[in-house]
Amino acid sequence: MTIISDLKIPGGVVVGDQVREIFNYAQTHNFAIPAINVTSSSTVVACLDAAREVGCPIIIQVSHGGAASFVGKSLDNTSNNASAQGSIAAAKFVRQMAKVYNVPVIMHSDHCAKKILGWLDKMIAADEEHFKEFGVPLFSSHMIDLSEETKQDNINLSFKYLQKTAKINCWLEMEIGITGGEEDGVNNESVDNASLYTQPEDIYDIYKKFSTVTDLFSIAAGFGNVHGVYKPGNVKLHPELLGKHQDYLKKMINSKKDKPVYFVFHGGSGSTPEEIKTAVKYGVVKMNIDTDTQWAYCSGLRDYFQKNKDYVQTQVGNPDGPEKPNKKYYDPRVFIRQAEVYMTKRIVEAYKNLNVTN
Repeated sequence: MTIISDLKIPGGVVVGDQVREIFNYAQTHNFAIPAINVTSSSTVVACLDAAREVGCPIIIQVSHGGAASFVGKSLDNTSNNASAQGSIAAAKFVRQMAKVYNVPVIMHSDHCAKKILGWLDKMIAADEEHFKEFGVPLFSSHMIDLSEETKQDNINLSFKYLQKTAKINCWLEMEIGITGGEEDGVNNESVDNASLYTQPEDIYDIYKKFSTVTDLFSIAAGFGNVHGVYKPGNVKLHPELLGKHQDYLKKMINSKKDKPVYFVFHGGSGSTPEEIKTAVKYGVVKMNIDTDTQWAYCSGLRDYFQKNKDYVQTQVGNPDGPEKPNKKYYDPRVFIRQAEVYMTKRIVEAYKNLNVTN
């Protein structure tokens, strides 16, 4: 039996109650779901291949820059138009193909800072239009990242977006505590270390306000997280802090649940298995992975061209003969597929690290 068969959720993009059901199942069975950034239909295929192989739902997400790449970097991104169109195109492609692969997918948009809220506005408008026609939003969830703002401004503005998403049964992820490093043009490499750690009172304040509207939300709490990959020892993660947050919230709201909040692990690439295990133990249901899967995709291309270097120098002529054609070596369907296979393998590894077993 696989997790997908046990959940009894059909393949396709899931929303609302089904997202909650998947996250509750993950918490109950002590695992988390990998959230993979995609930039093309090819990287989507790698995700779907991995989810089908493992037999577990997957989170497919687009960043502002990744979405623009999905539809071509030559398009004008003034007023976030290319990013919005790329996100919508990716969501529609995933909706079509998740059913074909028979995999439940949480279709998500990644970090949206205050300066690009226009991007989120356009995606929510597409959600509302899709909801009017089909009764469900186009996306499963969105992530708003106002962690660089003051705590109160962060909570208040995130809450306004939660009020919008709640009306259309769409999940909202918010961040409190800055994720260090650099990703998608947002550079937090020089922030004060204290800003990387969320306080339990912050979690309570968010939960208290958000819960007045819906429970369809999750929190990316800072516990030293950094985007990118660094040498071991250079990043000080403290996932055990999430356990303290859960205990504090449980006490404050008098909850019967040991893990009353859904946590998200940002900056997951390069983390040790023990750090991941601890984070999952304390309620992380989603872990973002981008840098490692980028490297895997690149490695597939690197290895292919190194192995076949004598067959991709010219269209005709190779070690087998001066008139031998090389088309089967330079056909993109061949080398792109190897990149997908490498990326799929890395995602399967991520599932294992996140304690996904069948």
